[in-house]
Amino acid sequence: MSVLNQKFIVKEESKTKRLDVFLSEKLGISRSQVEKMIKKGEVLINNRVATKAGAKLTSAYDITFQEVEEVKNEVQIEKEKNFEVKIIKEDDDYLVVEKPAGLLVHQTDALEKITMAGILLEKYPDIKDVGEGKNRPGIVHRLDKEASGLLVVARNQKMYEHLKKQFQNREIEKNYKVLVYGIIDAEHDIIDFEIDRGRDGRMVSRPVLKHLTLRTVRDIQDGKEAKTEFWVEKKFSRFSFLKVKIYSGRTHQIRVHMFAYNHPVVGDTIYFNKSLIKKQDELGRLFLHSAKLGFRSLSGEEVVFESQLPQELQNFLNKLR
Repeated sequence: MSVLNQKFIVKEESKTKRLDVFLSEKLGISRSQVEKMIKKGEVLINNRVATKAGAKLTSAYDITFQEVEEVKNEVQIEKEKNFEVKIIKEDDDYLVVEKPAGLLVHQTDALEKITMAGILLEKYPDIKDVGEGKNRPGIVHRLDKEASGLLVVARNQKMYEHLKKQFQNREIEKNYKVLVYGIIDAEHDIIDFEIDRGRDGRMVSRPVLKHLTLRTVRDIQDGKEAKTEFWVEKKFSRFSFLKVKIYSGRTHQIRVHMFAYNHPVVGDTIYFNKSLIKKQDELGRLFLHSAKLGFRSLSGEEVVFESQLPQELQNFLNKLR
């Protein structure tokens, strides 16, 4: 959502309201997001830069916005060099890219300086106004920061809407390679536990049978429908290597579902069982890789892309017995 062309005139009924409260209501964003805008110097009161989120308003105020260009320092530039976003396919309408682990797809409330979207924007400035927010240019879907693999990025609004509709209709093919703790007896299974956000902010899931509710989700309400299907490709003494397909796109879906299934993903620092982890299991990242992505182009052609495991994951896998 662009706010650059918006202007708010403080009326009598809003007099004495805090600036962050007023803008949160007007823009439909959180107060913490408003505070970050103020800290960056993007909010103007009567054409002067606002400095305090808690400033009390008066009916004489006009509130406008400006774009503030951030100057990259040497540390940021060096960090950016360490993240290679590999371009798998460059089309007039879209990009298919391979995101490395440790890189956020786009800015969040954390306002991380280096994101995949930012790196792509420098190389492909045409995506700047594509999508639904300046921090998410062309971004139709996401991968967890700790995960790696394939993503599609729209290069124009028509393709963005085309892809968005396919995601909404669950027509996108998404396959992942995942290593989990424990030996899974079944060669194939479907997990359809609902997913919701718990009181501590983590995503949580529970089996359909209420008496099997996990300890961590005891107090939450019924969640959102989610479906994860997996096939066991190889079994090790303490691990199972899976091909995973998801039919919905809930936050942390694979990680939450595998944790609820009692086979957490290796390298997960949020959803894990301490009793399963040994020192030699340290990987330094999440063993979750988006390995296959399929969708329809604007011409209606079905396109499919595949990605091999990153070397660090393949090396870890090779050491297992």
